[in-house]
Amino acid sequence: MKFLLIFFALLPAISFSQKYQLVPLPAGPKTSIRGLSIVSDRVAWVSGSNGYVGKTIDSGTTWQWTQPAGKENLDFRDIQAFNSQKAIIVNAGSPAYILMTVDGGKSWKTTYHNADPAIFLDGMDFWNGKQGMIFGDPIAHRMQLLQTTDGGLSWSNISANLKLDMAEGEAGFAASGTTIKVVGKGQVWVSSGGMAANIYHSADYGQNWNRYALPIWSGGNSTGPFSMDFYNELQGMVVGGDYLQDELNTNNILLTINGGKDWFKPKVPVTGYRSGVKYINKLLCIAVGTSGVDLSTDGGQTWSLLSDLSFNAVGASKNGKLVLLAGGNGLLYKLK
Repeated sequence: MKFLLIFFALLPAISFSQKYQLVPLPAGPKTSIRGLSIVSDRVAWVSGSNGYVGKTIDSGTTWQWTQPAGKENLDFRDIQAFNSQKAIIVNAGSPAYILMTVDGGKSWKTTYHNADPAIFLDGMDFWNGKQGMIFGDPIAHRMQLLQTTDGGLSWSNISANLKLDMAEGEAGFAASGTTIKVVGKGQVWVSSGGMAANIYHSADYGQNWNRYALPIWSGGNSTGPFSMDFYNELQGMVVGGDYLQDELNTNNILLTINGGKDWFKPKVPVTGYRSGVKYINKLLCIAVGTSGVDLSTDGGQTWSLLSDLSFNAVGASKNGKLVLLAGGNGLLYKLK
């Protein structure tokens, strides 16, 4: 009888692992992949340390790798791809560069350069083919905000629009370039962490901003939200924790149903620190981190550990048919 009780208790986990599997893809060069942009079911781009950028046009079966000339030492923490030919990459640290390719990665043009020792860009997102935004750590207590309206050809500093000082020790995390998220026409959210955690929200392409408290694990330089996703203008989630204690899951995932004004804990949290989260569809969600991969089939309310493999970033095509996971040493997997 005891055996039967244990068996039936394990049935959900058994069926879960049989339904979803991680399939290894050809590994890339020696690079810690953190940027990931999936254009379609076949086309995806990744970026990482040592100046590497990778592209697939066959759903991850094969990859083309390149290093923008003269930028081999940069750590490209985020990438935004538009098709198989055009992509934009941004590095973390100073000096800051934004580079663009329009020939599939054969050549790269610098569209932004900032040598300020304090500059540190964290993440990027685009509403459409023309309008996009990048945010960075504060300089003189003000979050850095860059905006493009011409598809990344030029960037304007709109940091003065956010008339709210950030707390001492409050900053962004460039773990996967996903602590910024845009939705619809003009909606954008930016999450901050460290000594204080907040959500900064604009509904008009960054012209005006509100700030809401984010009650996630914070209070230390290694704590806070490390990734965020919104399914629509109301439903969203943030994940994070403490990357120095990646097996702890104390208050490291929160959900919202009112556009980030209020946040609440799920019924069953993710199992550790997570640096990437994505809605595959309204109900199926995935979260990745250095201590494993979690899946939810109820919109983020309950999570189950799928794998203890280590990843930095996760992305999905719009219809959810292509889901890629990326990590250190060129690690690449597909969710099947």
